[in-house]
Amino acid sequence: MMRSMSNTELTISIIGAFLATLIATFFTSIILEAGYAPMVLASTGASAMLIFGLPHSTVSQPWNLIGGHTISALVGVTCYKFIPNELLAASVVIPLAMVLMHVFRCMHPPGGATAVTAVVGGVTVHSLGYAYILLPVFLNSLILLTVAMAAGTFRSKNPFID
Repeated sequence: MMRSMSNTELTISIIGAFLATLIATFFTSIILEAGYAPMVLASTGASAMLIFGLPHSTVSQPWNLIGGHTISALVGVTCYKFIPNELLAASVVIPLAMVLMHVFRCMHPPGGATAVTAVVGGVTVHSLGYAYILLPVFLNSLILLTVAMAAGTFRSKNPFID
């Protein structure tokens, strides 16, 4: 059952989502050429919707956000490097990322977009190689987490205990 938010919580979440997305967009635009930033920011926006809009959901918890994106980025870059067919690589990243997120108990659905972006993100994303995991993926996740924690939208929850 989804816990509803009070008007105050909703207002704080809306402001937090705006600030986090603005900061992430700023830094992503510096890291990537303008034409490639929107693709990376799609998964960041989806994460912002989850962590600010459904802050008490399991998929919105800190470990899920950071771990889910980081693992997915690693899978995406690895598949891009080792699977020469882009269509096949883009199709393989989702189930691989899903399995690893389950194993590490950090399911975060926007991670799927992060993984696919590593494969189909174009020359600028590809040129980053494994650095894509840190800049922009980890950085954007950290920005969202920091703003969410400052806004007080997270409920502390141990990801390794059901």
